[in-house]
Amino acid sequence: MWKNVPIIMLFALLVYFIIPESTMNRPPGILVYEAPLQKDLRHQKTFVQQEYFITPLAQFSLKARVLSKKWYRWKKDGKLVPLDLALGWGKMSDSSVLEKLKINQSGRKYYWSSKQIPIPENEISLCSANMHIIPANDFILSTLKKIRKGHIVRLSGFLVQIQDEKGRKWASSLTRQDVGKGACELVWVQNIHLE
Repeated sequence: MWKNVPIIMLFALLVYFIIPESTMNRPPGILVYEAPLQKDLRHQKTFVQQEYFITPLAQFSLKARVLSKKWYRWKKDGKLVPLDLALGWGKMSDSSVLEKLKINQSGRKYYWSSKQIPIPENEISLCSANMHIIPANDFILSTLKKIRKGHIVRLSGFLVQIQDEKGRKWASSLTRQDVGKGACELVWVQNIHLE
């Protein structure tokens, strides 16, 4: 019996990496009209989670469509920040727009490409973002594991800055209008709901 374990494990890995995860199909039309909400904070207390110092920078909440997801469990910071979500709202929640875009995530970044851009580039940037997700507890983590492309997700918590024991810092963007390096949100998620 034990002779078959490596073969079974290899088969399971092949299935995991080759068979694409199912996507939730959505009808054409804007599904999420409102942009993310945030309220900047001053003088918030730093707390510790998994040997990282976390400082809240702003209260944050959003409703958005999941455009893509990427797990980073095996990276050094993956224990604290295991998942990145590419999220869209406004026209970036519309299936008729998204079917003309190819969306990828790699290296903690979110990329899109298109043979024929369906909406202006600046609207794509203003209505979507890559968010690095820090689950506040095991319940949040278990909910994150259920997320599929196409889900509508509601989440709230804080945009944060984290610092490791060596003093290295990683801070969230505090605007939805930036692009490129440093434009991603680093979100400590306290509440989450999937639709």
